[in-house]
Amino acid sequence: MVSTLLVIGGVLVGLLLLLALIVHLSARPVTTSRPTTASTSRPWVADVGRPHPDAWSEPTTTSEIPAIR
Repeated sequence: MVSTLLVIGGVLVGLLLLLALIVHLSARPVTTSRPTTASTSRPWVADVGRPHPDAWSEPTTTSEIPAIR
């Protein structure tokens, strides 16, 4: 009886520790107040010279990825 309760308690504690580890590892990184190179650089849209594709617009042909026939 006591050993069963200890096993159940150990499993619950282990699951809580696993949940805490998952939450800790999936947390967002802390933002810094100093500017970084990524925040001061231009976005990829400005580099490419065209807007981001709209999911609902008609597909356009492009020479970047050739069609496989």
